[in-house]
Amino acid sequence: MNWKNGMLFVVGAMLISATLILTSRDVAHGQPGKGMGMMGPRYTIVETQGHNLLVTDNSKNMVYFYTIDKDGKVGDDLKLRASCDLTQVGESVIKVKAAK
Repeated sequence: MNWKNGMLFVVGAMLISATLILTSRDVAHGQPGKGMGMMGPRYTIVETQGHNLLVTDNSKNMVYFYTIDKDGKVGDDLKLRASCDLTQVGESVIKVKAAK
């Protein structure tokens, strides 16, 4: 009986670990987009490293890239550098629009 209890404990611990791993995601939830109702977040942070930020606007199908100035340091203001229209996905070329 003792090895059965040990095996049950190991299986239970594996199930709990798998559940925690699968449910913990690094996604920032913003306001719901127009016309989306409560279907999902308006903004999704794709990547950030402290000096840059890659954000998807789910309601506009756009990706925005922000970063600090060339000689800046981590913690400085992030400035919009470029954006990309996701409706171009699937085409042979995707054009990146530089920020003004």
